[in-house]
Amino acid sequence: MRSPPTPPDVVRVPTAVGWLSARVHYAWVIAVLGLATVFACLGIARFSLGMLLPSMRADLGLAYTVLGWISTANFVGYLTGAVGAGPVVARIGARTTVLAALVTIAVSLGVVAVAGGASVILPAYLITGVGSGMANVAVMGLVPHWFHRTTRGRASGIMVIGSGFALMGSGVLVPEITARWGPPGWRLGWAILAAVVLAVAVLEGLFLRNRPAELGLAPYGEQSPAVRMSGAGERASGRSPAGPARVLAHLGALYLVFGFTYVVYVTFIVETLVQRGFSERAAGWFWFAVGALSILSGPVFGALSDRAGRRVGLAAVFALHGTSYLLIGLALDPVGAILASVLLFGVSAWSIPGIMGAAVGDYLGPVQAVTAFGRLTVAFGAGQALGPVVAGAMAEASGGFSSAFLLTAGLAAGAALVSLALRPPAERDG
Repeated sequence: MRSPPTPPDVVRVPTAVGWLSARVHYAWVIAVLGLATVFACLGIARFSLGMLLPSMRADLGLAYTVLGWISTANFVGYLTGAVGAGPVVARIGARTTVLAALVTIAVSLGVVAVAGGASVILPAYLITGVGSGMANVAVMGLVPHWFHRTTRGRASGIMVIGSGFALMGSGVLVPEITARWGPPGWRLGWAILAAVVLAVAVLEGLFLRNRPAELGLAPYGEQSPAVRMSGAGERASGRSPAGPARVLAHLGALYLVFGFTYVVYVTFIVETLVQRGFSERAAGWFWFAVGALSILSGPVFGALSDRAGRRVGLAAVFALHGTSYLLIGLALDPVGAILASVLLFGVSAWSIPGIMGAAVGDYLGPVQAVTAFGRLTVAFGAGQALGPVVAGAMAEASGGFSSAFLLTAGLAAGAALVSLALRPPAERDG
């Protein structure tokens, strides 16, 4: 008699997975795999663009407005992928979704590497965005399944720092390639990055799992006595809990501002430094510093949000970001202002996506987390789509990006205040 077929969301456990789960709660393996996914789908597929833009512009003769539209195409794709992630994950599971999305990213980056102009780069990079949105939302949606609410901030924080490692790598690798090969070196840079994404896809296919039950486990932290005795962060404050629709609108507005403001920084900071007299190599080391500092950002502010509440964590990050943008916008001291800006942005860089990933589990629970995070990412993607176009147009009009950075500083300051008005979630198990 044949054995019954394996359910579609259950994966047979190979020896390596069993060995890992016997030595550490596999939830932390999932967190590290999430880090690798974010490293590939955001850190490489999106944030490396900022380092490659100067060489692409020089080699292809692209205007600032065109650069803005290339970046915007990516985020239109990102939004599309994020919206579609919930239904796709529900149908084929997070593991298969992440794997397919990373392969899509690798192929599309290979097309960008051989493109002859914006007419090819725009659609290819749009497809890259679709894969990025799908992979990011799917992997972040695993957090509420694998972690209890009192540890979700830290887990999400570990995942989002994958972008920091990618910034460090691109900050060193890309200037070396362009120094050796000149402006056409951006093609080799994209080809190498595509190969790295493909390698990450193989890793995810081998080790990523959808649910703790597949390995006979419960979510990490579920049995913690502290969970039974007290709520996390804001739950003890006595404030009335927010309803799901209201809080998602509130979080969505904040995520839109974050998407608009941070993308202007990561897309145009290198170009701004080059405009102010720094070499591409020197600008690359500033980029490396942002990446190195940002490794602390997710876990530190994720843990803060676990203890003090999501609203306090969000407000703190927006305040640091706003100050960072203001320093670049004012440019009071070219070196001192840049160093301070890099420090403030770096130490808090990827915290908000991590806090948002934890928050959706708090407010809607594990089952609805992917769909909720996808809806929030619509607002995030809208901000990311608008940011480069607005900043590019402002740069064309003024000859630089100072005015755009001042705009983002004001928006971040407002978001810090709005964050403090966020209501706590209702009590729920896990």
